[in-house]
Amino acid sequence: MTYISLYQNINKCINVFFSMILGKIIGKTTTSSFKFIVSNKAKRFEFIQVNHSDYGYVLCQIVELERDSEKTIAKCSVIGYKESGIIKRPRIPFEPEMEVLKAEDSFISDIIQLNDSKDGAYIGLLDGKHIKVNIDLKKLLTKHIAILAKTGAGKSYAAGVLLEEIIEKKVPLLIIDPHGEYSKLKYKNDEDGNLMKKFGVIPRQYSNIREYGDSNINSDMRPLRLNALLSHQELIHLLPKMSGTQTGLLYNALKDSNEVRFNELLLNLEAEENNAKYNIMNHIDYLSNLNLFSNSFTSYNELIQSGRCSIINLKGINPDVQEIIVYKLIKDMFEARKLEKIPPFFLIIEEAHNYCPERSFGETRCSKIIRTIASEGRKFGLGLCVISQRPARIDKSVLSQCTTQMILKVTNPNDLRAVYNSVEGLTFEAQDEIKNLPIGTALVTGVVDMPLFVEIRPRKTMHGGHAVDILPSSTDGDFFEKIDNFEEKGLLPLIKPKISLNDLQLMSQQKIKSVDTLLIPGYLFICKDKHKEF
Repeated sequence: MTYISLYQNINKCINVFFSMILGKIIGKTTTSSFKFIVSNKAKRFEFIQVNHSDYGYVLCQIVELERDSEKTIAKCSVIGYKESGIIKRPRIPFEPEMEVLKAEDSFISDIIQLNDSKDGAYIGLLDGKHIKVNIDLKKLLTKHIAILAKTGAGKSYAAGVLLEEIIEKKVPLLIIDPHGEYSKLKYKNDEDGNLMKKFGVIPRQYSNIREYGDSNINSDMRPLRLNALLSHQELIHLLPKMSGTQTGLLYNALKDSNEVRFNELLLNLEAEENNAKYNIMNHIDYLSNLNLFSNSFTSYNELIQSGRCSIINLKGINPDVQEIIVYKLIKDMFEARKLEKIPPFFLIIEEAHNYCPERSFGETRCSKIIRTIASEGRKFGLGLCVISQRPARIDKSVLSQCTTQMILKVTNPNDLRAVYNSVEGLTFEAQDEIKNLPIGTALVTGVVDMPLFVEIRPRKTMHGGHAVDILPSSTDGDFFEKIDNFEEKGLLPLIKPKISLNDLQLMSQQKIKSVDTLLIPGYLFICKDKHKEF
């Protein structure tokens, strides 16, 4: 029985070895590429290993497959081998007729350094393999990241996965959330059970989430108040572009004070005799009436704390007001960080093309400060993540500073061109694949020296970026049937009498002393008569 078992084990090992052989190298080889005739199952972007006479096993990757009636030829690129912990590319080409093998998981993980570490953020599995991909948070939080994809391709979902990992490492987070998608980090994901088992993920919720915004829109949010102590330069930056005369009037009104106080400024402008003052007063009155600026503003140490995720929920707020909030908030945060008044933190800007657009699309109030953070933030411990569905519309200087990028499916030609220009080391084959990526798969660059295709893991928390289903279904019933209590927070529509008070005076022979208004509740019915409605 012992000899039979030994024979079976040897035979099994031989079968496994031969199943790993994909073919043999043919034709000319270089230090960066080669071809081989495929004799077994092989697919595009599959990792392979080839034994080199001088360097041992070298990791390579299939970048393209060509097939005719007789054979299949694979084009491959050479990734390298490891020496003293560094990935190096061979300086001598492979010899022809060398056998090409499927790369073992342990060999792939060792070469491209995807092993678990305490500073790693687990974002998913290497596409086609059960190898965990971890992003080094030390590099990420100081060198910035961009998450780019077309609408519906999963960029907000991928961002949520990354945020979960950062929250667990107790890194302070500040999220600029224009659509109110990230509040779901407070709730556990109970929907993707089988998928979670595959990826080794356990559902959880986070209690250290605080949401700030307009409490009139959502009563669960804390009100956000900005520092009312504006410098002269900040005020001019917040106001629309003014003529020379208007700028002169404003400076004249500000000359006696170091700080801006709206009421005092309006009084000083009122004293001016030039009619150009009225346009300036209108804009200043608008800023004052926003009720954003306060001497009792939201503390920066309240927003930025170890282990806390602060969400600035801008849902339902006018885009012009959003610009003011983002500009003042992150400018003050950056200044506080430079003076080390707050701990190092990570800033996430969703829909970044709205706040720092490419200059050909125009400037916003917050364009300049975001460019400054992108170029200088890492020196002061301020990491940046920009998320966008329109890469072509993001400021190129901001995008170029993001050395790590998660790129999901992109199809727009202008956006593709922007991605190609901003990502270093992106091969032509990888560029071509971006258009064909399935939902949930991302091309990740900057983790290592080569782009990786990663299947993003399921979220531990609920996803808040689902589109609203506007198609009625048989189970949903009518929208109005679901309403138990109707509460109107504005004016109710009224059907006014056709006869006015003046009409009554004219028709009456006696003087009418008073008129009482009686409101009668009524219903509005939509009636059908054959093919008409009234």
